[in-house]
Amino acid sequence: MPTVDSTLRDRVTARLDEYKDRLLELSHELHADPETSFEEVRSAERLAALLEDAGFAVERGVCDLPTALTATYGSGDLTVGVCAEYDALPGIGHACGHNIICAAGAGAAIALAAAADELGFRVKLLGTPAEEEGGGKVLMLDRGAFDDVTVAMMVHPSPVDMVDPRGSSNAVGRFEVTFTGRASHAAAAPEGGLNAADAAVVAQVAVGQLRQQLRDGYRVAGIVRHGGERTNIIPERTVLEYEVRTPTGEELGDLKERVLNCFRGAALATGTTMEVRRIQPDYLDLCHDPSLMDAYARNLRATGREVTPGQNAVGTGGSTDMGNVTHVMPAIHPMLGVLGAQGMPHTRQFAEEVSGAAGDAAVLDGALAMAWTGLDLAADPQWRSRCVTARLG
Repeated sequence: MPTVDSTLRDRVTARLDEYKDRLLELSHELHADPETSFEEVRSAERLAALLEDAGFAVERGVCDLPTALTATYGSGDLTVGVCAEYDALPGIGHACGHNIICAAGAGAAIALAAAADELGFRVKLLGTPAEEEGGGKVLMLDRGAFDDVTVAMMVHPSPVDMVDPRGSSNAVGRFEVTFTGRASHAAAAPEGGLNAADAAVVAQVAVGQLRQQLRDGYRVAGIVRHGGERTNIIPERTVLEYEVRTPTGEELGDLKERVLNCFRGAALATGTTMEVRRIQPDYLDLCHDPSLMDAYARNLRATGREVTPGQNAVGTGGSTDMGNVTHVMPAIHPMLGVLGAQGMPHTRQFAEEVSGAAGDAAVLDGALAMAWTGLDLAADPQWRSRCVTARLG
């Protein structure tokens, strides 16, 4: 790989340093004001305002999604895409660290723009809502927001750095099942009812029995959203939310069908009816681009972090809609260490840790490593040409 002009690299670094305080302020503001999927109104506006101040052309409410946005700077045959998430989890806020994702993504885009005019490329930040539930990136992919993007990248907080290109995630499908029966007095006329709560119980038992026959790496999880009204009324309606996960997207349909058969059997056994609603588009497994990941790993080490080659090559067990992006274009989704964190993502402890000093360091290190990676790509004629040609083809 050709050596990047040191003055360009210094210019990118200086631009990030110029915006350092505002990026950390963005991270802290998002953390203190968490908004859940498709409700990220204030979060999206904070991001949009920062990018406008940095000279980006911002379009709000893209793809018929009120809290989605794009921000672009520069022009050329190469467009480096950076994804920024900003949705939080219900009840526990930014326990997945999307405040770091958003601020690091903004920092990478702003810093990289400092070299865009000289090297003749374009930077596009995509503000992608509803990663936790809703599939914002899948919707934006389907509606054209990524059509002009050559490569895409983002970072995701974790207790440790994970930069092995063999690392992946699980594919996931989420659905809601509603059982409908017939209400009756539970003591005076129980024979007149069709118990939708019984259907929910039978379905859960059947899923539990199914687990013994599932392959390693398959996951099924669910909750009861509505189980009835009062103890003296036979429940006429219950609502369950379930998800199934598999190592690859190709395996997802079969597992989903086996689980749905448990629900169909429960409806048959209890005389109730059953309705299935898909909650979000299916998320595919991550398929990292090795060249991009190798460059990112090298640049992350250059920030002063110790990253072991080949470390953490297995999947995380989680799922992300960034997986769908990686199946369409060269892209990466490395895990960025909140160094010293003791909690795991989706816990209250991790939610506290992503707002502290280690979280701030992750914002700046992740932003710089991504910006340097984009710079490496833009400055390498062969690598750049291969990526552009691959997207055009």
